[in-house]
Amino acid sequence: MQVKTRLVLGGLVSFVGLLLVSVVALFLEKSSMLDDRKVKTRHLVESAHTLVQHYQAQEASGAMDKASAQAAAQPAAVQAISARDKAEGAKAHPQLLAEFGGAETGAQAAYVESIGKNVAVQSGLSNARGDFTVTLLNSPVNNAFAIPGGYIYVTRQLVALMNNEAELAGVLGHEVGHVAARHAAKRQSAATKNSILGVLGAVLTGAVLGNNQVGQMIQRGLLQGSQLLTLRYSRGQETESDNLGIEYLRRAGYDPRAMSTVLQSLANQNALDARLMGSSNQVPAWASTHPDPASRVRAALSRAGSNATGLTNRDTFLTRIAGLTYGDDPRQGVVEGRRFIHPDLKLAYEAPSGFYMMNGTRAVSINGQSGKGEFSTGPFSGDLDSYVRAAFAGLTESNQPRIDPGQVNRTTVNGLSAAYATARVNSGDGQVDVTVFAYQFGPDQAFHFVTMTRAGGAGVFDPMYRSMRRISAAEAAAIKPRKLAVVTAKAGDTVQSLASRMAYSDAPLDRFLVLNGLTASSRIAPGQKVKLITY
Repeated sequence: MQVKTRLVLGGLVSFVGLLLVSVVALFLEKSSMLDDRKVKTRHLVESAHTLVQHYQAQEASGAMDKASAQAAAQPAAVQAISARDKAEGAKAHPQLLAEFGGAETGAQAAYVESIGKNVAVQSGLSNARGDFTVTLLNSPVNNAFAIPGGYIYVTRQLVALMNNEAELAGVLGHEVGHVAARHAAKRQSAATKNSILGVLGAVLTGAVLGNNQVGQMIQRGLLQGSQLLTLRYSRGQETESDNLGIEYLRRAGYDPRAMSTVLQSLANQNALDARLMGSSNQVPAWASTHPDPASRVRAALSRAGSNATGLTNRDTFLTRIAGLTYGDDPRQGVVEGRRFIHPDLKLAYEAPSGFYMMNGTRAVSINGQSGKGEFSTGPFSGDLDSYVRAAFAGLTESNQPRIDPGQVNRTTVNGLSAAYATARVNSGDGQVDVTVFAYQFGPDQAFHFVTMTRAGGAGVFDPMYRSMRRISAAEAAAIKPRKLAVVTAKAGDTVQSLASRMAYSDAPLDRFLVLNGLTASSRIAPGQKVKLITY
C-alpha cells in the first residue's frame, strides 16, 4: 500500500509540476504577445506622431493653411488594418485579378512587391510588411489602385512608363494614401461598384432605361474596356493622396520630386494616346483625374521642394523591369490600329474608319463619335437566336424591364453562321439603337458585338460586323508580344536613332520620348540606359 501510495503521490506531483510549467509557459507566451503588440502599437503611434509633427511644421511655416494641415494629418491617426477590412479585401482580390488580366509572376513582380511594401509601411496603416499584398497586374493600361485590407495594385503598363524606383514608390504611395485617408468610404457605393468591378452592361442599363446618361456616353464613350476604370476621387482627395505619397517617399528615403515626374509622364502619355486615337477626349487613366495633370505636376513639385534630395535608384529600376510585356498580351488578343486579332481564339475583325479600340480582359471596347460598342462572349448552347436574346437580357438588371429586340435575323459572314437584332429604346436624351450581332464559331462557342448609336445610326457598324473572320494557324503564330528592353546608349546614339528601333510603325519617336521622359531636344550620353519596345 505504501508503495502504491508513493506512486500515486509521485504521479500527482508530476502532474502538478507539468501543469505549473504549462501555466508559466502560457503566461510567458501571452506576455510575449503583449510585448509584441506594445511594440507594434508604439511604432504606429510614433508613425502618426511623426506625420502630425510634419503637418504642424507645414502650417507654422505658412506652406499649408490650418484646415489643409489638419485634413492632411488626419490619416496619420488611422488604426491598424482591421479584420473587417482584411476580410473585405480578401473577397474582392480574386475579382480584381480576373478584371485586370491576372497577376504577373517572376522577378519583376517580386521587385514591385518589395518596393510596394516598403512604401506602404510608411502610411501608418501597419508596420508589418506581411499585412500588405502588392500585385503587379498583367494589364496593358496605365492604372494603379489600392483597396482596404492592405491590397495594392499596379499594372505592368504603368510600371513600364516609370523611369526610376522612386516613381514606382510614389505611385504606390499615392494609392495607399487613398486607403489611409479612407477616401473609399466617402464615395457613393454605386460609384464604388462601377469603378472597381464595372462592366459595359452596368452602364448601358441606366442609359437605355432613361436616366439621361445616353448623351454623356455618346460623347465620352462607354467604359472603354473594363480595365480602364479608375477609382474616382474628388479634387481634394487626389491632392491629399499626392501629398501623402510625397510624405511616404520622403520618409522611405526617396526623392519626393519623383511624384511630379511620374505625373508628368502620365500626362504626356494621355496626350499621346488621345492624339494617336484621333480623339480630343483623353483615355481615362490614373493621372487624368481631378485636378488636371498639369496642375498636379506643379503642385507635387512645389510640395516636394525643388531642392529636395533622396534616392531614385534609376539604373537598378530599369534593370529589374526589363523584359516586361508591353501593350496587349496576345493571350488576351491584340489591337493593331483598327484591327483586332486573337491568336488563341483564331478570329479577327476591323473597327469602322474613325473608331479606335481598347482591349480588356473580358471585352474589347470600340469607340467613336458616332457610336460605342463592345466585343465579348457568353454561354452558348448552339442556338444563336437564344444567344442574341440573352445578350439583350444581360444589359438590364433582373428587377428592370427587359429590352425586347423583336425579330432576330439570320445571315452568314465569311462562312460563319450569324444572327443579329436591333432594338430602339427611349431614353431621357432621345432614342438610341442598341444592336447585338453574334457569330457561331463552334458547337459551344459564340461571340458577339453590342453597339449603341443614336436612333437611325446603327449602320455605321455594318463594315465591322461584316469583317469578322477566322484566321489561319500561320496568321495566329505571326502575332508576337512586344517587350520592354533596356539598352545602354553608345557614342553617337540620339533620340532619333534609338527611336527608330521601336517596334511601332506609327509615331516611334513620340512613343520613345514619352516612354523615357525625354524631349526632342534631349541629349543621349554614352552609357545612359534607355527603354525600347521590341518584339
